[in-house]
Amino acid sequence: MRFKFLAASIFSFFAVLLVGLQQSRRAAPVPLVPVISGNEEYCLTCHADLPEISPSHPVKTFGCVVCHGGERLALDASLAHSTMRGGRNPSGLDVVQESCGSENCHSGSAAGERDHIQRVVNSIQSTYAGAIASIRYTFGQQEAITAELGVRAVSDPGYIPGESLPSLDMLLPGANDPQPVQAFLANCMNCHLHSEPLEGAEYARLSGCAACHTPTANSDISKPVHRLTTAISYSQCNTCHNRGNYDLRLMKFVSRADHPVARLQDYYQPLARFVRCEWTLDCVDCHTRREVMGDGRIYGSKKDIQYLRCRTCHGTIEQMPLIRTLTDPNDIAFRMAFLNPVIDLKLGDTILVTEKDEPLWNIRQLPDGSYEQFTKSTRQRLTFRAVKGTGCQQKPDQQESRYCHECHAVQR
Repeated sequence: MRFKFLAASIFSFFAVLLVGLQQSRRAAPVPLVPVISGNEEYCLTCHADLPEISPSHPVKTFGCVVCHGGERLALDASLAHSTMRGGRNPSGLDVVQESCGSENCHSGSAAGERDHIQRVVNSIQSTYAGAIASIRYTFGQQEAITAELGVRAVSDPGYIPGESLPSLDMLLPGANDPQPVQAFLANCMNCHLHSEPLEGAEYARLSGCAACHTPTANSDISKPVHRLTTAISYSQCNTCHNRGNYDLRLMKFVSRADHPVARLQDYYQPLARFVRCEWTLDCVDCHTRREVMGDGRIYGSKKDIQYLRCRTCHGTIEQMPLIRTLTDPNDIAFRMAFLNPVIDLKLGDTILVTEKDEPLWNIRQLPDGSYEQFTKSTRQRLTFRAVKGTGCQQKPDQQESRYCHECHAVQR
């Protein structure tokens, strides 16, 4: 009896000693109480070396759990990560509503320009509706080229008849699909926001919102990239665009054979025709957030959403570009300038706007009537003048960008 008691005591002693050793080796919790949640979390115990993800998402305000999920008080890595959303990417479109939503974040009202998630989910970059409709129409699976299906089912109660679509059903492979359609589904579904990228550093990107807003171009995405940005370089756009073409006979993607080392060659493929500003600027300097992220409506083709033209900034020989003087401190232009501080906008400044009254907040009119533009990624200051009053001979009824290219195309 005494022996059993002694053995039990020794066992208990060593058990307590082992637990003590384990506790002594475990790092002391580093508590954080984010402003948004008010709930203590211990993520910084292991992740204190991670940089701030962006100036608009400070860790003291957001913490980690509100975006990533996870067990906020766990000190064991496996347990802490067991309930994370989207793995390393909480902006994946399957989980983004839970990670990045709420009225004050990215699923708020359209009037307050907070409806980012709804706009992205319905966008042509998410639905891939144009490519799907073209292939199905070509091979006799639908009677008209109007989009009917998307990568995911989406709907828009506020659709505009004759301009946008009320809904798209989900594309599902069928056993009786023509062979080219089967090949398309197998080989050509890598360029929408739900998809994972092709292999290779030149295609390195994440999915969802991070496909654009997390810079990964020519990097190793197997390693975590803890950054969000609105200063999106053309090279990030190139992780989906401009890396080759689809061979519609073989239904497969063919990468570019050239290996450009200069921006001019990298920006456009060899046969493309473009003007100087198109490769001096980055994609985001011309294409607005509503062109890229969508406006909340469902469209069936890229041509239905693109409206920025040369005349948006340069005007025509008869008309000056559209402008707006900033008189409201709550103008969305100030929020855009805060998120990407390349220009110091002030009340009273006059900026360019699009035909849809969308502010081109990084382009300001100068006292002499010319304009200054601050590029969003490279942070250059450029100046230019409107076409009206110059020696331009372009005809008033020829205002599409292709006519501008006839005189101003870059020679390579």
